[in-house]
Amino acid sequence: MTNERAEPTGTQPHDPGYPEKLLAFMRTGWRDRALDVAPRTEAPHHAKRRAQLSAMFPGQTLVIPTGPEKVRANDSYYPFRPGTDFVWLSGEHDPEAVLVLRPTGGGHDAVLYVRPRSPRDTDEFFRDRVYGELWIGRRHTLQEKSAELGVATAHLDELPAALADSPPARTRVLRGVDATVDAAVLAYGEERDAELAVVLSELRLVKDEWEIAQLQDAIDATVRGFEDAVRVLPADRTVAERLLDGVFGLRARHDGNQVGYSSIVGAAEHGTILHWVRNDGHTRPGELLLMDMGVENRHFYTADVTRTLPVSGRFSAMQREVYEIVYRSQQAGIDLIAPGVAFDAVHQTCMRVLAEGLLDLGVLPVSVDEAMDPESIVYRRWTLHGFGHMLGLDVHDCARARAENYREGTLAEGNVLTVEPGLYFQPEDDLVPAELRGIGVRIEDDVLVTATGSSNLSAGLPRTADDVEAWLAAQREAGPRLPG
Repeated sequence: MTNERAEPTGTQPHDPGYPEKLLAFMRTGWRDRALDVAPRTEAPHHAKRRAQLSAMFPGQTLVIPTGPEKVRANDSYYPFRPGTDFVWLSGEHDPEAVLVLRPTGGGHDAVLYVRPRSPRDTDEFFRDRVYGELWIGRRHTLQEKSAELGVATAHLDELPAALADSPPARTRVLRGVDATVDAAVLAYGEERDAELAVVLSELRLVKDEWEIAQLQDAIDATVRGFEDAVRVLPADRTVAERLLDGVFGLRARHDGNQVGYSSIVGAAEHGTILHWVRNDGHTRPGELLLMDMGVENRHFYTADVTRTLPVSGRFSAMQREVYEIVYRSQQAGIDLIAPGVAFDAVHQTCMRVLAEGLLDLGVLPVSVDEAMDPESIVYRRWTLHGFGHMLGLDVHDCARARAENYREGTLAEGNVLTVEPGLYFQPEDDLVPAELRGIGVRIEDDVLVTATGSSNLSAGLPRTADDVEAWLAAQREAGPRLPG
């Protein structure tokens, strides 16, 4: 089977021509060079995960694609990020690949369909902007890829025939990831395919030892990124939110892949906007700065951490009062976390502390018990989100898990979740005193459920008001730094 095309992929009107003499010259004089590949240390973990999935669907073919690159503008693409479930099962980072688990007598055989290196018997390697080796770099051969990932490989061109041989009634596809794969396998009931996505989310709820190490790696880089950002945060003048965003992004790019999600850098009243990602404002001395940021490490695991800081270096009396309510709420939630504890119990614990604090501030219009009544929850006017969420390869991880195994379930050893209560008093809120308006406080940490309780993986950043002030002063004294 040849990869020759009538016109190379990605040809643009501004491309210069290739006269025959140049073509003939480019086709000659190339020495072959093998890559020095070794089995990845994480490959056994991926194999175990494939075995877990295999046990859930005996006798059925399972098709898990990673998806193609996405166009940003014309012939420019967004940086590719592999599909979460796909990379969890395979460790493969390149676009377009598809993992197929085909049933055998004792489980499944796994085959990874990938696009291998550009062949030298066609012009692809020097003419093709999308796949050509001289344009995007050397890809692995099938043998190199198999040796590195510990899974059988096949050319992506062979995938259509393989999928055509899969009876729809005994095939499940992770749909919505790759339109070409979706079209190649006739849907045999939406619920069948949806069940595959649900099972994958639920299998990912409990992190193995290697995954926890990756999360810690991402969190440690995030701590460094917060330090970098506050070292360029002046106490006595304004600075652009985008400067802080960019400084953290530099750390993320250096120590990991990039940021795990769009960073939230909310100065003053922008800190009351839950998903403020425009970051086009400026800090102001005397006001608060809320930064919600996380590094995605090189294996695609992300941190998710929030700190709220006094720009001038010291909390005002009112800012401190709100901050300490949120801190007590977060600490109460962390203290409760342990295997067997209901996810909702952590939520209710955090929310009650917030409601009590709102009552102390003179804001809550009813008693705490009435505010906590499911038919009321009026306290939520000032805290619209829950206490936290699962964390892993996705910032909001395992999102397709069933409610009874997540929001309505219980915690298990190996879960990693955020604890991130917050209070937000909008500038336009006439139901709160003027001195509260424009104050937004969130404190967020990444917490591992252990056999006996929990461990705060992001404890490298301070949380109490006093410690935050001392840390901020120490970072400013140390001064700016470059990653390295």
